[in-house]
Amino acid sequence: MRSIFVATAAAAAFALAVPAVADDHGKMASLTDVLASDHRDDDRARDQYRKPAETLAFFQIEPTMTVAEFGPGGGWYTRVLAPWIMPHGKYLAFNGDSDAGTYNSRAQEARAKGWTERFKSDLAEAMEVDASEVTAFETDEMPEDIAGTVDRVVIFRSMHGLNNGNSADDVLKAARVMLKDDGMVGVVQHRAPQGASYDDYGARQRGYMRTQDVVAIFRANGFELVAESEINANPKDPANWEGGVWTLPPALGFGRQSAEEQAKHRAIGESDRMTLLFKKAQ
Repeated sequence: MRSIFVATAAAAAFALAVPAVADDHGKMASLTDVLASDHRDDDRARDQYRKPAETLAFFQIEPTMTVAEFGPGGGWYTRVLAPWIMPHGKYLAFNGDSDAGTYNSRAQEARAKGWTERFKSDLAEAMEVDASEVTAFETDEMPEDIAGTVDRVVIFRSMHGLNNGNSADDVLKAARVMLKDDGMVGVVQHRAPQGASYDDYGARQRGYMRTQDVVAIFRANGFELVAESEINANPKDPANWEGGVWTLPPALGFGRQSAEEQAKHRAIGESDRMTLLFKKAQ
């Protein structure tokens, strides 16, 4: 079975515009300006766990680069990357092949297959540009002129879904095609405990993965590990929850936890995460 990550951010989620983070003379907005801007008022509480400034610096991303984000989902990182990158670089969004997915309903299938157009429209409205200026595509529909033009691909908290849905190979092959020769892939992923068995964290869907398994998937698709960081580590997370990573914020058990359980899990914070940087192997 193959599953597809579907970006569902609505136009309201991208309530920002270029003038909010750039002055009248076209001066390049700093990442600090973007992170402090008003459109992130609801997002900022997660900065303490997701460390966007430190993470993007570790990925060696500059605002003049071409950056492709896989599976933007709810748009948390899109609301950082798009206003920072789009004025002077190029921001791309891509997703898996929706035709290869399985769906619980026709409505779910329609949402998945309408992602590209919806994302372009929503982001264009937010950035006050024409939709033709927004690039979003599925892996099987990559525009030919994208090949070899991308400086960085970023994959945030999605490797477990790709692994579980047997779609990691397709996404990483697409990433290798779109990257420049010196391009790199930055990954943030929920991390299984040290010494965890594959049977418990690879075959079973907890949302966490072992670092060696992520590295192996990349190696099998023509990448090699450049560096790893503890930027997004959380030693308070035992990463052994029966309900998986969704026990912790922001999911908090999807509303099935008592007030006491939620308070306990909020005190722990978001999951323990690996932060990895890969380059194309020769």
